[in-house]
Amino acid sequence: MPKKPLNLLKSILAGSEEDVTIEYNDSNAKFTFENTEMVCRLIDGKYPNYEAVIPKENPNKLSIDRNQFLNSVRRVSIFSNKTTHQIRLKIAGSELNISAEDVDYSNKAEERLTCDYQGDDMQIGFNSRFLTEMLNNLTSDDVSLEMSLPNRAGILTPVDGLDEGERVTMLVMPVMLNN
Repeated sequence: MPKKPLNLLKSILAGSEEDVTIEYNDSNAKFTFENTEMVCRLIDGKYPNYEAVIPKENPNKLSIDRNQFLNSVRRVSIFSNKTTHQIRLKIAGSELNISAEDVDYSNKAEERLTCDYQGDDMQIGFNSRFLTEMLNNLTSDDVSLEMSLPNRAGILTPVDGLDEGERVTMLVMPVMLNN
């Protein structure tokens, strides 16, 4: 589906408890709720094999309070490079160090958080905008970030707060760290 109709639905239905009826065929989707009917064209094309890019072996697992992590990423990202939005996560033991630096303006920020971490000490970079958006769209108290290597994708999942049978998997791609 295109992004625009979904954003419209999200804003119209914010805080609503109304049921939504969804009907679709190969080319269109129709959403019916209250006295409103919304029709949008579906994107034509073959859906990519997303299962192929989800890493299977992730021995390094970080568990942390979602709100603390989100707020820290937001604060630190203010000082990140305005083009790359790069932040660095340095994980060692039960300590997560989140930092960002914009060498063009000599800005730097660093925060430390306590976390639960099993795995090898690691430094990995992410685009703070993507990480913020992912954390914003979760409602769980705690999140888990599973990683294998600093140049491989990480998997962000909620630890709690899901309905029965619901699964959420978010793939966050790393950025190359400039040392």
